[in-house]
Amino acid sequence: MTKKLYYESAYIREWETRITRKLEREDGSYLVMKETAFYPHGGGQPCDLGWIDTIPVLDVVLEDGEILHKVERFPEKEEVSCRLDWGRRFDHMQHHSGQHLLSAMCLEVCQAETLSFHLGQDYATIDIARADLPPYDLVMLELEVNDQIYLNRKITNYFVSREQADALPLVKQPKVTEDIRIVEIERIEYNACGGTHVSATGEIGMIKLLRAEKIKGHLRLYFKCGYRALKEFNDGMEILGSLSVRFNTAKEEILDRIAKWDQEQKLLQAELNAVKAENDVYLAGKLLADRQGRLIRYVFADKPLKDMQNLAARLTDQAEVTVLFISKSDNKVLLAQGRESGFACGAFFKQHLAGYRGKGGGSDKMAQAGFATEEDAMAFFHFTEQSLTELEEDWRE
Repeated sequence: MTKKLYYESAYIREWETRITRKLEREDGSYLVMKETAFYPHGGGQPCDLGWIDTIPVLDVVLEDGEILHKVERFPEKEEVSCRLDWGRRFDHMQHHSGQHLLSAMCLEVCQAETLSFHLGQDYATIDIARADLPPYDLVMLELEVNDQIYLNRKITNYFVSREQADALPLVKQPKVTEDIRIVEIERIEYNACGGTHVSATGEIGMIKLLRAEKIKGHLRLYFKCGYRALKEFNDGMEILGSLSVRFNTAKEEILDRIAKWDQEQKLLQAELNAVKAENDVYLAGKLLADRQGRLIRYVFADKPLKDMQNLAARLTDQAEVTVLFISKSDNKVLLAQGRESGFACGAFFKQHLAGYRGKGGGSDKMAQAGFATEEDAMAFFHFTEQSLTELEEDWRE
């Protein structure tokens, strides 16, 4: 049985011990040590990482009372020195204690029980038994939970028997029946938990609620604690500072400036659309006048697919023509027709695109495709042009 040093103190960072067993498995090398402070996966908390001598610890799992450490390779000696990745461990301690405090305040302020907890690399979440929470309630919840942090309440942990646990006002009944570990937040909560925690709420630093999301009739709260919350604030300030420089305005006036900029962009877009429509009228007339037969083909140096679609629709509405366009800037080919015939644009693309490394499709009347290179796009364009020319000759006969 591995001695779990993290139950003696979550603040043990370095220790020396002896390897008691080595295992080779399909997914890698594992070893068991007499004592360990490496916390294994469990209770919503990820495992610790670190080093055994100079060898990185890749994973830590609990099996039948033994803690298995996955390593890159086995140490050469049996007596080893171990060291935690303390930044990772303390982050987990802040978030696990933060989750306990947040869950306690959800129960007190919102009358909402916590259903699950997840601690990820980017953020932590709890699911609570509420379908919704008004924005004001979320603000008050965040203020209340941070008030409890500033009060710096003690967080202690200890083992009790089943009978002793029954006498405590536990949040929920534990699954184990002996050696029940209690994590107590002074005057706030008693919780059966096997995770690592800070020694007082002040060490959580702060809890920042990021957003709330409805999940299967419940509410999921996203949050960050401590150094992660500080980084979230710093990242936000960096973005805010960049926007302030970009719009040449004070941070407090950015929202008003963005609203004004958005209105300006809408007016410019309306003017641009009007100019495009005028150009399409002119270009459509020219293409119709210059065409030979029913096929209209044109190579654009730089024309977005949406604009090609609009022009093709204008042409096929005005005359019984087949339209073949290519935009060389983004390697897009468009085929459209206005008449009823036995030829289907989408089916033609589906049949031949793979030979030119193209992807796309469409309906009988219009199809479009993109290509990996300009050479592939031009090759398909010329192939389609030749196929349509031959088809038109057959129709004439």
